[in-house]
Amino acid sequence: MTKYLATRFALAIPTMLAVLTLVFIVVRVIPGDPATAALGDYASKEAVEALRERMGLNDPLYVQYFRFLGDLLRGDLGTSMITGQPISKTVMAVLPYTLQLTLSAVAVGGLIGVPIGIYTAVKRNSLADYLGRVFSLAGLSVPAFYLGILIMLLFAIKFKWFPAVGGGDLDDLKDNLMHLALPALSLGLIMTTSVSRLTRSAMLNVLSEHYVRTARSKGLKERVVILGHALRAALVPIVSIIGIWAANLVADSVLTETVFARPGLGKMLVGAIMQRDYTALQSVMVIYTVFIVVINLLVDLLYSVVDPRITHY
Repeated sequence: MTKYLATRFALAIPTMLAVLTLVFIVVRVIPGDPATAALGDYASKEAVEALRERMGLNDPLYVQYFRFLGDLLRGDLGTSMITGQPISKTVMAVLPYTLQLTLSAVAVGGLIGVPIGIYTAVKRNSLADYLGRVFSLAGLSVPAFYLGILIMLLFAIKFKWFPAVGGGDLDDLKDNLMHLALPALSLGLIMTTSVSRLTRSAMLNVLSEHYVRTARSKGLKERVVILGHALRAALVPIVSIIGIWAANLVADSVLTETVFARPGLGKMLVGAIMQRDYTALQSVMVIYTVFIVVINLLVDLLYSVVDPRITHY
């Protein structure tokens, strides 16, 4: 297992380097100038040039690139070109909100999607199965930001059950959960549709296997057959789709945090793009890349937990 982890981390290094290089190039291709964004459109050319020199933007690109990589190797995310504040300080302030949203959405998607998929597979070609398939198709057709707006209009504006915007106070559990409910529901329901469809497909494949028929012939209760035999054999593809969606939700949180005016890495990313803050934009993309690499590694490790036949060497 240790050798496998070391190999996976070693393989992740070229991937992260490629992503970071692409991000470094793309942010400098985006139209706009950080110095002009910081000083305003009416600043003199001399002031803009002086600020560009202080920011290091007049250095050759390869010098900026290796300085960027060197800072990362030292664990330094740099300083914002616009506010002058350390990026790490800003990230630590908003990171808990993004982690809360992503983990909550994954929990909602898994806890709702898997039971729906199991039930519709067991009740194949029944009314419940048809309704479940229609629900999943409808969910796949609705963008996350649009569903977020609908949920906000219904639960926050019409019924006034939850606050519409904001992230709440991290030190106040009730206030934090109230602000988390609608964004997590918005992202979680989108995930639910894919999870339920794949769970249904995986369960249908397993329910026709000989060992499931043998378990039923032994007189085992249907609940034991479904949950103890069929579901356990179908967990590998289910874990795969949940892992894929966990990575997707990290990216989808950008739109959801914007819709609900919720602090987080997504809102920080949008602000960095609008202000042409190269340092902040690069730092957020670094964090997103690390998240995706870690999620993929955790999914690989979970395979051996849900199916002992899968081993890592």
